[in-house]
Amino acid sequence: MTPEISLIIPAHNESEFLPACLAAAAKAAGRIDSPVEIVVVLNRCTDATGEIALRHGCRIVREDAKNLSMIRNAGVAAASGEIIVTCDADSRMHPDSLKEILRRLATGKVVGGGAMVYPERWSPGIVASAFAILPYLAFTGVSFGLFWFLKRDFEKIGGFDPRFVSVEDVDFARRLKQHGRKSGRSWGTLFRTPLITSCRKFDQFGDWYLFKNPAFVRKVFRGDDRKTADQFWYDVRSD
Repeated sequence: MTPEISLIIPAHNESEFLPACLAAAAKAAGRIDSPVEIVVVLNRCTDATGEIALRHGCRIVREDAKNLSMIRNAGVAAASGEIIVTCDADSRMHPDSLKEILRRLATGKVVGGGAMVYPERWSPGIVASAFAILPYLAFTGVSFGLFWFLKRDFEKIGGFDPRFVSVEDVDFARRLKQHGRKSGRSWGTLFRTPLITSCRKFDQFGDWYLFKNPAFVRKVFRGDDRKTADQFWYDVRSD
C-alpha cells in the first residue's frame, strides 16, 4: 500500500533520542487510517542509529553532507507519500499531530505549516534564550519544528536551499508561505498538538548561552556562517 504520509527524520548519531522519536511517531500513526512511512536520513553516523531505524521498520537514506538542507532534501526525494512531515530525531510529536495535519490539508485552505514547540524542560536561561531569538523569528510569521506540506509544493519551491548551513528551516517556511499565498492558502500552526524537543543544546552549551552571546545568534540567523554552523550543529557530536 502506497503511503499517504512520509515522515522524514534527519539523524546524526541519534541512538539516544531516536527510539523515543519513533515511538511517538508510531503512536501518532496508530491514530489515523492513512498509511505512514518513516524515512531516516543517516548523516555520518558512527553509532547504532541505523540499526535502531531498521528495527523500527524505517526506510534508510544516507547523506553525509554537513548541510541540513541537503539532508532533508535527500529524505524527501526518497519519500513515497503525497504528504511530507519532517521531525528532528531529538523531538517527539504529539499523538494527534498526524491526525491534525491530515485534517488541515484536507480543507485545501493551508499550504502546510509548523507546530508549537515546547522544550522538555524549562529554566530562566531557556526562557531568556527564547526571547533572544524571538526578534529574528517574529517578522517571518511562520512556525517550525515539525514541518508538514504536500510534496508537490515542496518541489515547486525547490525544497530546502543548500546555500543555508543554518536556519534553512526558517527560509523554507518563509518561501512555502509565500508560495501558498499565490493559491489562496495560508500557513498553519499546530497549536493544540505541540512538538516536544530535547534540551541537548542547552545541556551542551548552557541554558544562558544564546542570551549571553548575541553575536553568535546573529551569525546563526544569517545562515551562511560555516564555522558557526559546525560549532552548533554538525561537529558538536562527532563521536
